[in-house]
Amino acid sequence: MNEPKPIDWSKLRGDFPILGQQINGHPLVYFDNAATSQKPRQVLDAIRRYYEHDNANVHRGVHELSNRATDAYEAARARAAKFLNARSPEEIIFTRGTTEGINLVAATWALDHLKPGDTILLTELEHHSNLVPWQMVAQRTGAKLAFIPITGDEGTLDLSRLDAQLADGVKLLSLTHISNSMAVVNPVADICARARLAGVVTVVDAAQSAGHLPLDVQSIGCDFLAFSSNKICGPTGMGVLYGRRELLEKLSPYQGGGEMISKVEYFKTTYNVPPHRFEAGTPHIEGAVGLHAALDYLDAIGRDAIFRHDQELANYAAERLAEFKGIRIFGPKRGRAGLVSFVLPNAHALDVATMADQKGVALRAGHHCNQPLMAKLGVPATLRASFYFYNTRAEVDRFIEVLRGVVKLLGS
Repeated sequence: MNEPKPIDWSKLRGDFPILGQQINGHPLVYFDNAATSQKPRQVLDAIRRYYEHDNANVHRGVHELSNRATDAYEAARARAAKFLNARSPEEIIFTRGTTEGINLVAATWALDHLKPGDTILLTELEHHSNLVPWQMVAQRTGAKLAFIPITGDEGTLDLSRLDAQLADGVKLLSLTHISNSMAVVNPVADICARARLAGVVTVVDAAQSAGHLPLDVQSIGCDFLAFSSNKICGPTGMGVLYGRRELLEKLSPYQGGGEMISKVEYFKTTYNVPPHRFEAGTPHIEGAVGLHAALDYLDAIGRDAIFRHDQELANYAAERLAEFKGIRIFGPKRGRAGLVSFVLPNAHALDVATMADQKGVALRAGHHCNQPLMAKLGVPATLRASFYFYNTRAEVDRFIEVLRGVVKLLGS
């Protein structure tokens, strides 16, 4: 068996023009990839080519530019289906991101199927995007929320009572694949299999996993899965919702307007088939073009290799951070994904992040859209360093050096 070809990560780093700049007179160290990733020239060039040569609306014209734009848009859908190993492109709905994808499921399947007494099962790790929509559904339908608990600062799920929870009136289970605060990789395939045996519909938030490790919706066995383009080297305002075709065909439309219709009369409308039924109005065409280029770029590297790189970097960062006296580091000791969240003693996270920025180090500070999780952990905010394949161990060392200077100045 041939050994995998070594990857020149430094050469790949050269594909990202933004990383070559200085911030406040210091080389940029960008450790905010969980919020949004940077874009390689291949993605930027694809978007520019579209605007320079093919810009037109899709599905509605017979002229050449419209045909080209339509072909590019639908090619991106087919590419996204391949990226997720969906059974067909018809199972791919383009959205503005993970948030809209989850809201689409909430506003269609959930509102049509849930009733008083039903339960929506979530986890205590969830981002607001996978919590607030379900709170709204519960308020409108009379359903109730329940949560799979976590185990302390490591943040792993306590699945010891999962089957009992699923049997307690649960109709829908929605959970994150990788926690954006705790770096926990949840066993979504196992959880979805157990939910399926209980007749429960499943939704997977793959915002933090889609660009970091291979995803196979058929192996995972979920009914829906959502991710965002901006976190996987693609443009902002673009996302993908996978839905099992048998379910999509039964869903009501999410929004009304052009494209999602088959026939419109003054008092009645016949709706289009999925996925077009859920894509009202002029879509984010250049977003789809850029997403296509990003998917090609990532798969040329190999998402399994990306995950190993990010994991090694996060583990190294966690080891270096452990050198700080009194620091509190969140997440699992083994199997950590590509980020690390932490709290320094007697130092507010926002102050640390602001001071680090003066030295060119970009961190995230705050609750990371995880306010209930922060409350459970007993902290108002954490600092988060999140990594991608263009980051290096030398940047981690620079980050630690800057952090030492900040700690010294703050006297913490």
